[in-house]
Amino acid sequence: MTAWRAPWRWAAWVAITVLLLAAPFLIEAAFGRAWVRITDVALLFIMLALGLNIVVGFAGLLDLGYIAFFAVGAYCYALLASPQLAIHWPFLVLLPLGAMVAALFGILLGAPTLRLRGDYLAIVTLGFGEIIRVLLNNLNRPVNITNGPQGITLIDPLQIGGFSLAQTHSFAGLTFTGLHSYYFVFLTCAVLSIIISRRLEDSRIGRAWVAIREDELAAASMGINTRNMKLLAFAMGATFGGVAGGLFASFQGFISPESFHLIDSIMVLCMVVLGGMGNVAGVVLGAVLLTALPEALRYIGPLQQRWFGEVFIDPSDLRMLLFGLALVLMMLFRPSGIWPARRRLVKSMTEKQHAAV
Repeated sequence: MTAWRAPWRWAAWVAITVLLLAAPFLIEAAFGRAWVRITDVALLFIMLALGLNIVVGFAGLLDLGYIAFFAVGAYCYALLASPQLAIHWPFLVLLPLGAMVAALFGILLGAPTLRLRGDYLAIVTLGFGEIIRVLLNNLNRPVNITNGPQGITLIDPLQIGGFSLAQTHSFAGLTFTGLHSYYFVFLTCAVLSIIISRRLEDSRIGRAWVAIREDELAAASMGINTRNMKLLAFAMGATFGGVAGGLFASFQGFISPESFHLIDSIMVLCMVVLGGMGNVAGVVLGAVLLTALPEALRYIGPLQQRWFGEVFIDPSDLRMLLFGLALVLMMLFRPSGIWPARRRLVKSMTEKQHAAV
């Protein structure tokens, strides 16, 4: 049986690899170029969701200000690769720098909150995220650093030497636009994020995080340094957000504080919870679904126009209504998420059995 599994497993991985490499061209042919951009954004949200999963899913620390680390990475890249400060450093320096700065902010957030859990931790992290946004919004006087609410424009795209990802290139008979080129960079970073998350999950550090999540007092009594493990969780999660923020800034070419609201933190948290908190595959699924479905629901307006001759319900209102309904139904019927971690699934089933008794 094992001898037969290996070839099929390799064939499946090869098929998945080919499909992922061909995805931007297939998506553009089937749905248009706009959906290639949506796919790029989905890959960024995969990185964000995986970073938050380390904090919330592995370590059990509720973080409502996670988008602040995304903002830190984006502004770190934008300030050092734009005319704002007249500095144009290469992205191979800026992305690691943004990750380190975001990790430092993660430690600064984690240090004062070591004794907090649950709602209290959520409120503190929420305040931290709002502080970062308001700070970025007001650092335009007396010295103009972030350009305030007007944001930073003309941010340098990713480029190596004279090869810019924002330009159109031809290779092997295929035309690669900026959206295609960024897709492959984002895909590489997302795959690396998945690999790192899986390795962390199976490591001693990952098991220590799970122990803290299940019972912090018991974990401390077993010799786990809960303080260092919590700080490491905040730093690792922030690192993912910092890298994603730098990629986002180069992809957009423009950022402003309006891109980093509380609702964005909540959306990333929803991706983690609905996909399957603590399960890497579930988090990836949640990020893809919650990025694609709201965009797909935009077509409700044209469909109403085609079927009824007028639009009865505004698509934006209907999208939020359906999204809220989906959240309620998920919490009622799949509280562990669409694709939960095995440990959480067993725990949920055990709790249901005890409740039935």
